[in-house]
Amino acid sequence: MKKSLWLIGILFFSLVACSPHFLKKEETPPLQSLELSDQSKKTGVQEERTPLEIGEGEKEITFDIPIVINDRVEYFIEYFKIEHRKAFARWLQRSGKYIPMMKELLRDNGLPEDLVYLAMIESGFNPKAYSRRRASGPWQFIFQTGKRYGLVVNWWIDERRDPEKSTIAAARYLKNLYDQFSCWYLAAAGYNAGEGKISRAIRRYRTGDFWELSKYRYLKMETKNFVPKMIAAALIAKEPKKYGFADIEYDEPIRYEKVEIPDATDLRVIARCCEFDYSTIKALNPELRRWCTPPNYPGYQVKIPAGKKEVFFQNFSQLKPSERITFRCHRVRMGETLSHIARRYRTGVRPIMQINHIRNPRHLRAGTHIIIPIPADKALSLKKKERKRKVEVKRWKPKKDEASLDEIFYVVKEGDTLWDIALMYNLDIEEIKCWNNIRGNLIHPKDKLLLKIKREEIG
Repeated sequence: MKKSLWLIGILFFSLVACSPHFLKKEETPPLQSLELSDQSKKTGVQEERTPLEIGEGEKEITFDIPIVINDRVEYFIEYFKIEHRKAFARWLQRSGKYIPMMKELLRDNGLPEDLVYLAMIESGFNPKAYSRRRASGPWQFIFQTGKRYGLVVNWWIDERRDPEKSTIAAARYLKNLYDQFSCWYLAAAGYNAGEGKISRAIRRYRTGDFWELSKYRYLKMETKNFVPKMIAAALIAKEPKKYGFADIEYDEPIRYEKVEIPDATDLRVIARCCEFDYSTIKALNPELRRWCTPPNYPGYQVKIPAGKKEVFFQNFSQLKPSERITFRCHRVRMGETLSHIARRYRTGVRPIMQINHIRNPRHLRAGTHIIIPIPADKALSLKKKERKRKVEVKRWKPKKDEASLDEIFYVVKEGDTLWDIALMYNLDIEEIKCWNNIRGNLIHPKDKLLLKIKREEIG
């Protein structure tokens, strides 16, 4: 009897143990993430592993930066798919032009290639992007940080807008940030907020975990969102069809050669020497803020279309120095200022000072000659306007003491003064005022002034 009860007990226990309610439930796996291996921590580059499940026949997607998929990342994936869809589609289209070159530069500088998606969320790969914080270029450098990493910014050029030079500068900056924080998430956050801000956050909350720091109010929302945005952009960019971006027509990768320019040269002249259009040359050199290469910058490298270097040098070698850029020689008159001269030639004060080595504009002396740089197309229109200055001439019966004089109606131009007009026609200001019943010295554009001058002085 006891033996029978013992057998029944064993049988009952076996049935209960095999019951689904008794079996231990398998724990739900944590959010997918990639962690750096020991070797990767030493090099700063993560092993190429995918955080996503790969289906049969699908190409494996790899990343060389840590990828964590959590609520914030999923939020920005949906945000880019729906609310920001048109803009993100443009980013993807433009990425075809710049990503191959940028990835190569990042790799050459020993950095993970996938950091290129930091530039994607910074500017959408737009070289001329400009923020409210006055950050410029595809990597959105502010002036001081750009200067620290060798990017020149002045009236003539803004190298923050140069995709190649700014990528090299960004690589150096990100490498320094990683050396400081030993974490690519903190390095990216430091790129956005500044390394000082991140260092203080780490000390304040005694943690080096970006996601933990994001729980506190100390970091701005822009910085908290920066890393999940970058991860979301990387996930979508590597599998656009999976996320609904199946119809993207990617731009062709940018291809160019560099040529050294000995001195300031009009971009239209460079375009003619390349036997290419001006708009292409301008697009290849977004760092050039003006219509020419910078003066007093020997050996400046200009980008031209790939395969055009030989043609360029052949045509460029035949140019005279005076044909490379259009200058006007201006004789400074009594009372003239640099601002007045700049307005007259439709240019800026700083380029006139720079090209003439003028340190103090107040030291400008009457009688001296200065060089004014003018675009080729504006120079031609300026010459035509100057020829038309002496217009609307009609005969006038001279008085006995005014024999051989002609009467001219001069149309006042923008920026003209009575002093300018008097010097132009070798007249006295008081005579002009008397002929036109002018009491003060004020004249307005499009006013017609009566002038009486010798016939030989009418050009």
